[in-house]
Amino acid sequence: MSVLPELRYPSVTELVSSAGALAAHRPSLCSLRQIGRSRAGRPLHLLSVGHAERSVLVVAGAHSNEPTGGRTAMALAERVVRERRLRADTSWHFLLCADPDGASLHVTPAPRTLLDYHLGFFRPAGPEQPEWSPSVLPPDLLPPETRALTGVIDRLRPYLQVSLHGTDLGGSWVQLTKDVPGLAEPFAKSAAELNIPVETGASDAAGWPASGPGVHVMPAPGSDLAYPSMPDDARHSTWYHAHRYGGLTAVVEVPMWASDLVDDPAPHPAPAAALRRLAGRLLRDAHAVESVLAEALPRLCGPPGPLLRATQWALGLVPGLAGDWVHEPPADTTMAYVGSVDAFGRRLPLRAAAMLLRVLREADDRAVPRLEPLVAAWSDSFAERFRARWVPLEHQVEHQSRTVVAAAWHARPRAA
Repeated sequence: MSVLPELRYPSVTELVSSAGALAAHRPSLCSLRQIGRSRAGRPLHLLSVGHAERSVLVVAGAHSNEPTGGRTAMALAERVVRERRLRADTSWHFLLCADPDGASLHVTPAPRTLLDYHLGFFRPAGPEQPEWSPSVLPPDLLPPETRALTGVIDRLRPYLQVSLHGTDLGGSWVQLTKDVPGLAEPFAKSAAELNIPVETGASDAAGWPASGPGVHVMPAPGSDLAYPSMPDDARHSTWYHAHRYGGLTAVVEVPMWASDLVDDPAPHPAPAAALRRLAGRLLRDAHAVESVLAEALPRLCGPPGPLLRATQWALGLVPGLAGDWVHEPPADTTMAYVGSVDAFGRRLPLRAAAMLLRVLREADDRAVPRLEPLVAAWSDSFAERFRARWVPLEHQVEHQSRTVVAAAWHARPRAA
C-alpha cells in the first residue's frame, strides 16, 4: 500500500515525507539522503533501495510541468521493496525531484481540464532546466541541480538511468540514448492494456530511428538534427552522462490527457502544405502573445522573474522552429507526425501566454483581459482538436512503472 495519502500529484514536500517514512520503515534496506541544493536553496533528495553495486537511477521532476514522475518514483520504490527479485543484484536510486524550484511554481496538482493545467503552468527557460542546461550553457555556468545530478551519476555509475517525463496531451513514447532490444513489446502491451495510445510520430523524436512503435533511439552525435534552430540538443544533455560508464538513458513519456489521433502510421497526403499551415499559425499565435508582452513590459518593475524569463525563452524559439517546419518534409511523413507537430505548435504559444498571464495577474496589470480569453480559447481548441480524454492517474503511474521495470530488465548487462 502506498505511503502517499491520496491519488493525486504529490508536492515535493509530500514526496520527501513519504520517502522518509519508507526509509524509516525499512532502514536496513532503504536510505534517504540530501545530495545537493537548488539555486534557491531547496534540498535535492535521493531515495535508495538495496545495496548492490549494479544500479538503476530514476530521475523525477526534471520538468516541473510533468508531475506524474514523482508519483511513479515512489510507486517504483515501494515495488522494489516488496519484490525481492528486483533488488536481488541491483540497487535502485530515486532522485525525487530534479527541479524543486520549478516544482514550486507549477501549481496544478489535480487539474480537471487543460485550462486548469495551464492556469498554473510553469516550465523554466532552457538554461534553467537541470537535464537540458549542459546543451545550452558552458560547464562553468551549469546550475547546482545539474551538478548534483551528474554527481550522482558519477558515484553510482548506473547501467540504466531512467528520466520520467510526460506530456499534457497526446500519447506515450520512449526515447533511448542506446537501443534496448526487447523493450518495444512490453511497452506496447502495457499501453494497450491501460488504453493509452502509443505516439508513433512524436515531434520530440523527429528523424530518430525506431526500434518499435513509439520507441525511438537518439541519433549518434554528429548526425543532422530535424530541427536545427532548436538550441537544446538532447545529445548534450545529462541523458548522455551515463555513457561514460557504459550506461544509457531511457526517457519514458506518458500523457495526462490521451488522444487517439497520435498513432496513425498512414502517410500524410500533403505534408508540405500541412506543415506550412501549422508554421503560419504558430507565428500568428506567438505574435498575439508578443504584442501583449511588448505593451505590458514597460510597466513591469524589476528584473524578469522565472515566469517572465520562461515566457521570453518560449517565444524566442518560435521563428526558427516555424522556419524548420517549412523545409521539405521527409517522403515518409505520417499522419501521426503531422498531428504531433500540430500539438507542438499549439502548445508553445499557449504555454507562453499562460505564464505571461500569471505574471500580469501578479502585477494587477491592465493587459490581463487581453490574455485571459486567449488562454481559455487555445486550451479548449487544443482539447477539442485532439479529442482529449483524461488518463486516470493510476494508469499513468502504472504504465510508466511497468516501462521502467521492463527497461531495467532488457538493458541489464548479461554475463559474458
